[in-house]
Amino acid sequence: MAAGIAISVHDTAPVWRGDTAGEALRRSVDLARAVEGFGYRRYWVAEHHNTPALATSSPAVLAGPILAATETIRVGSGAVLLPNHSPLVVAEQFGVLGGLFPGRVDLGLGRATGGSPESAARLGDPRRLDFGDALAELRDYFAGGSAGVRAIPEPVEPPEFWIVGSSPGSAANAGRLGLPYVYAHAIVGGGAPAALEAYRKAFRPSSQLTEPYAGVAVIVVASDSGQRAHRLARSFVYGQILMRTVDPETVLPTEEETAAHRFSSAEERFLKERIDPQFVGTPEEIAPRLGGLLRQTRADELFVLTQVPDHEARVRSYELTAKIVSSL
Repeated sequence: MAAGIAISVHDTAPVWRGDTAGEALRRSVDLARAVEGFGYRRYWVAEHHNTPALATSSPAVLAGPILAATETIRVGSGAVLLPNHSPLVVAEQFGVLGGLFPGRVDLGLGRATGGSPESAARLGDPRRLDFGDALAELRDYFAGGSAGVRAIPEPVEPPEFWIVGSSPGSAANAGRLGLPYVYAHAIVGGGAPAALEAYRKAFRPSSQLTEPYAGVAVIVVASDSGQRAHRLARSFVYGQILMRTVDPETVLPTEEETAAHRFSSAEERFLKERIDPQFVGTPEEIAPRLGGLLRQTRADELFVLTQVPDHEARVRSYELTAKIVSSL
């Protein structure tokens, strides 16, 4: 890998037309085995609710089989959305993972809900703690307990806490807490330099971290053919269009379905807005842009999200991305 730059996976377990959610989840386990061999440091799974196109409703549950199927890669959440959960439940879930797989569990946390208002209303702690209070309680469980309550099991090595966000505010909060931070460039392109600068300025050493450590999460679709890379990348964005305009409960369209669709000018603009800030193309096309982002942000770690309907092409994209980063 490039000097000082680690590379990791961010996964949403996309569900494509003709597949089941179970098949999508099994592909995630298969992908984790593959990227471990490519030298990736972490494999994180997201949290989404009431979204049939994305099978990652329970990061802790999916992390278990991924940990069992791999040997060295760290596995965790990117992110557990804390407003949806009781801190005690999260501590118990990740305590089980940490007990079974010591030293390999990450607990990335976010403040969104990852679904519809209706699903959000049915999730979470009835106390409705604000994010700061919920996070403090969660951290206390891994330091011996909170208000006389212990989270059992208590792993010998607690999970590594992270904050995942997409704004300078979330970055500064992570810095003040002395936790590592990941900026979601995959969601809000263009804001990573300012957010990571805010993180470093606000950083205060903690028991977990003595110096700032920041990552950036990006969408990458790498292929030996630039035309194929763009064709693959369009399928997920076309799925977003369908969810916004036709059927919010749709799964994602196939590569062939996307290629057959005649995009309107408005849809083409949406495709451009979503794809251009990310990294799509051949390694030769991606490398200079990705290298520029890493230099501009001074990121310590790159998290890669690849959502394409062809699983072999997805694995190949992660393989090529590892080679890109190693050449920078």
